[in-house]
Amino acid sequence: AEMPMLGLGTWKGKKGEVKRAVLSALKTGYRHIDCAAVYGNEKEVGEALKEAFDTGLVKREDIFVTGKLWNTFHKPERVREALMSTLNDLGLDYLDLYLIHWP
Repeated sequence: AEMPMLGLGTWKGKKGEVKRAVLSALKTGYRHIDCAAVYGNEKEVGEALKEAFDTGLVKREDIFVTGKLWNTFHKPERVREALMSTLNDLGLDYLDLYLIHWP
């Protein structure tokens, strides 16, 4: 997958506004959504993605989703747990990019 040059960052998105922001960005043509578990809004991002997929606004394969591994999950035995939590909250089967948030 090719990472789009521009993306919507979801950091500091206010509760209740993140879903609307993600949907608005996708409607505008954004195809990269940047998330992180520590932002505390992955479930709301997931709600927006589900709506976008269900209404035919975009297909999963047409967007690029970045997630980030938080500091408390850097130990190898904790990475899968964190990833699975992120995937569950976003309602996705995979991420396009998974970064160490803050090495």
